[in-house]
Amino acid sequence: MAKTKLFAFAVLFFAFAYCGLAVAQDEMSPQQPTAVATPAQLPPGIFRPQGTVIVPDTSVVRPEDAGLRAHTNHLVFVPQGHPMSSPSPLYTFAETPASLACVYKLGVSYPGCNPLTGGTRHAAGGWGAIALVDAFDYPTAASDLTYFSSYFGLPLPGAKFTKVYANSSFGTLNGLTASCSGVPPANVGWALEAALDIQWAHALAPSAKIILVEACSNSYNDLLYAEQVAGMKVAAAGGGQISNSWGSNEWATEAADADNFFYRYYYDKIVYLASSGDYGWGAQYPSSSPWVVSVGGTTINRDSAGNFLSESCWSGSGGGISAYEKWQNPPSIINGLGPWSNYQYHLFGGAPYAYPGRYTPDISFNADPASGAYVYDTYGYSGWVVVGGTSLSSPAVAGIINSANNRLGQTHPGGGYYHTGQLDLLYSQLFSNTAYKANFYDVTTGANGVGHNAGVGYDQCTGIGSPRGKLGK
Repeated sequence: MAKTKLFAFAVLFFAFAYCGLAVAQDEMSPQQPTAVATPAQLPPGIFRPQGTVIVPDTSVVRPEDAGLRAHTNHLVFVPQGHPMSSPSPLYTFAETPASLACVYKLGVSYPGCNPLTGGTRHAAGGWGAIALVDAFDYPTAASDLTYFSSYFGLPLPGAKFTKVYANSSFGTLNGLTASCSGVPPANVGWALEAALDIQWAHALAPSAKIILVEACSNSYNDLLYAEQVAGMKVAAAGGGQISNSWGSNEWATEAADADNFFYRYYYDKIVYLASSGDYGWGAQYPSSSPWVVSVGGTTINRDSAGNFLSESCWSGSGGGISAYEKWQNPPSIINGLGPWSNYQYHLFGGAPYAYPGRYTPDISFNADPASGAYVYDTYGYSGWVVVGGTSLSSPAVAGIINSANNRLGQTHPGGGYYHTGQLDLLYSQLFSNTAYKANFYDVTTGANGVGHNAGVGYDQCTGIGSPRGKLGK
């Protein structure tokens, strides 16, 4: 019942936030999507392109899937009077590797961080590997990533890009067996998700290896199996990040069922990230796992000339308090929060047993589809697509953390304990007089639900804020 109410609230809020009406109620595909209009009212001086937000079938939340199947967290923006995708870029507003590298102070700064004038001023750096865990096969992944890189003047991925099928050839992994033995079936919606993931991880950490790990399906059995395959591959590369731009509603036994797959296997120097969701206030899994860096969404605000002004909370950004990831008293590392993952304890205060639960997100990045980024996809699309959602946020922040080169992760100092090194670093700066202001942008405007406004410091839309530069990441 609680899951049904949460889903109903999310759908109502999403419709309200975009002031639109759902269409295409028949069997949906990326060509027959749900559509919602963009907001009409904006603060003075801020320009927003007119158009429609498309919710692909793979991004539709189904409450009965909680703990069983996951949905993607990407949305497509279609400018008014234009097709959903095109062989060449048609839009002046869509974000590029240079424009977002400028906004987040990762590359060469230039006036206005304008998508039209960025050229090849993109981010640099990277080490080890970034694995992107997705479901189903994306047949044109390598060629699309190469074209995306060539078009924007990024280093060509070449042998640094690898696609891995998380199939039964890996055997049984900690009680899980993959549901396929060969190449997973292809899927248009998940392919666009994968295109977004690999292209934007590469854009923000162009020297890192990029590994697309394809699960046999979007079942949790297959995705958590793929999570372990990703761990093997990233560990073999010397460490790095694993990004997950998918999720579902929470379920009562998630801590016991799934949390250990994000810290317990192949943990050394690996940081796990997950997108916080696209339906406004409310926690989703695996973003709510205490072992995962939860990444929320912002809106990039620009003037009519395309110059960057500010960031605000994106109304669709997921975030909230987990219903099931509670502080364990007495402590139990197998089932949720405890002294080994107490990065939020000092922020919210109170005795450990009074802590209401894991807060999400931890950090944020551009996700509003109306300030979406270019993605190149020739499987089911004709090339360039403008894509947003917190599916953009997670791989982008994975790239930023990777290029920061701190090489943190779930460390194991002995005694049966693990520590959340990356999250400890992020939260340690929140109350600093100098580091926080220098390393993060405190997003204080906007809301992702009634009574859930962005504010000074931590909030349940943008976490501690959005990154500025590589220090402290």
